[in-house]
Amino acid sequence: MEEVNKKKLYVGNLSYNTTNEGLSSHFSQAGTVAEAIVIMDKMTGRSKGFGFVEMSTEEEAKKAVEMFDGKELDGRELRVNEARPMQKRFNDGGGFNN
Repeated sequence: MEEVNKKKLYVGNLSYNTTNEGLSSHFSQAGTVAEAIVIMDKMTGRSKGFGFVEMSTEEEAKKAVEMFDGKELDGRELRVNEARPMQKRFNDGGGFNN
């Protein structure tokens, strides 16, 4: 039996009004959404205009990219593609590196 791998997608150009629930509901048209998160600014509590959607299978993720990349959600044209692994940050945020 083939192993089922979840696939994370990057979703850019989100409206500041898009919620986690709205993003999940929209992407559920392509398949089962394991998780949908709109990234929020810690200081302002406002959306940063992008998020991530984790689809249950690679096939559903491919379908979601085909269905939603370049399409409108909440008045904005989405950018949807496979999420890249997070890069290690060299500066931990503690001032200048000498």
